[in-house]
Amino acid sequence: MLPLSEFPIKERRAVRGVLCDFDDTLTTGGRLTADAYAAMERLERAGLQVVPITGRPAGWCDHIARMWPVAAVVGENGAFSFRYDRSRRVMKRAFADDAATRAANRERLRAIAADILRAVPGCAIAADQHYRETDLAIDYCEDVARLPREAVDRIVALMQARGLTAKVSSIHVNGWFGAYDKLAATRRLVREEFRADLDASRESYVFVGDSPNDAPMFAFFPHTIGVANIREFAGRLEHEPRYVTSAASGAGFCEAAELLLAGR
Repeated sequence: MLPLSEFPIKERRAVRGVLCDFDDTLTTGGRLTADAYAAMERLERAGLQVVPITGRPAGWCDHIARMWPVAAVVGENGAFSFRYDRSRRVMKRAFADDAATRAANRERLRAIAADILRAVPGCAIAADQHYRETDLAIDYCEDVARLPREAVDRIVALMQARGLTAKVSSIHVNGWFGAYDKLAATRRLVREEFRADLDASRESYVFVGDSPNDAPMFAFFPHTIGVANIREFAGRLEHEPRYVTSAASGAGFCEAAELLLAGR
């Protein structure tokens, strides 16, 4: 990973959109700082599309799409995208699975959750599980004492044994039925809502993230940035970002935003 300062100014000036993870990328210590929110607002005012790409639930994403200075949001690790049309006051929702499939899968996930809680002492169902449409989130450090790496790996293995796709974020292990991910949902969003081909325009976007579930995005985009706390996952990243900030979490996002704005 290169220092962020090595991001060439010519390439920065070509950026038209900023895609970013949420937890520990935008947030710091579990909170969205005024500085990080203001950085998103400055990017929007400069004409850049800001799109959070997160593992957080549908309930949160409805609020984010409506209230934040963002063009859209991708949630539950690619299960859906929400875009709020402010002129028409309409929320446009696109899911990978239909409503009947989502309802059936939620019943299956409840049984899997109970098995994981019995098998891995100290973990818990994530506090935001009630607001989820498609996946199971197991908390390993947000509202519980941080579990060792071995316990996190055990949660992943249990999910995979039950047929789930499992990804580790900075706070949760998320599991879901299906092969979708953050990149697939972003590609669909860009095609259907922004009327663009992401494969042809990938150099127009920057992705900012911090954890293993961001790997598909790090692999796809030529311009990728990890906030400094990504180093905590050294050796566990399937794909690394090209650049890394000197500051961690929300301050790292602000650092990236300022660099992009300065190059315009």
